[in-house]
Amino acid sequence: MRPWSSVITDDEERRYEAAGFGRPGGIGSRPALLIIDVQYRTVGTVRRPYWEAIEEYPTACGEDGWSAVDHIRPLLAEFRRLGLPVLYPHVAPKNVDTDSGRLAEKVPSIMTIDQKGYAFVEEVAPVKGDVLLPKKHPSAFFGTPLVSHLIDLGADTLFVTGCTTSGCVRSSVSDAFAYNFKVVVPQECVYDRSPTSHAVNLFDMNAKYADVMPTADAIEALRKAVGGAAVRAAGA
Repeated sequence: MRPWSSVITDDEERRYEAAGFGRPGGIGSRPALLIIDVQYRTVGTVRRPYWEAIEEYPTACGEDGWSAVDHIRPLLAEFRRLGLPVLYPHVAPKNVDTDSGRLAEKVPSIMTIDQKGYAFVEEVAPVKGDVLLPKKHPSAFFGTPLVSHLIDLGADTLFVTGCTTSGCVRSSVSDAFAYNFKVVVPQECVYDRSPTSHAVNLFDMNAKYADVMPTADAIEALRKAVGGAAVRAAGA
């Protein structure tokens, strides 16, 4: 069962299939991992159900966020084992005097997050050599040097994780596609406060911009893609 099976009807899926959407894009030989906004403000400092988590941070996704962290951990470990690049697009702490604007108007609660809320979740936090990318807008690409870093790294594929599925993940995936990167979304590694929005956006990303697959399948595909590239290079 796909993550959207309980939301998207069979008729809707057939319409997309009839139009030719949903073909796999595949994985290149030089993947990079994006971990977007996996900060305590989006999960809470301890594992709690949603309605309890938002008592600490109104922007938290609670247990759904922590479940995603559980799945990001083995994927991140595999990227580190293979020596592949890891990048962390993230929202930096807000300054009420300089950072007011459209986001503050739409989501005023984000202006009240304390410093701990902006810290990276320890289980999947960056280490020396990872790339940190502060951003002010949903897409990891907008107003950041992400493309320049990816070119320097020789990346051809992005594994996109983090939150929210319908917000920063979705906008980053569509921009990655626009820049002609192959995109993989490990479905348990992204999270949202709305289960419906999460499911619908996974469906639409899979149809148009990315390969959405179970995390275990993504890790296996990663190993095969990188291992195959190493074999080809050795043969050359």
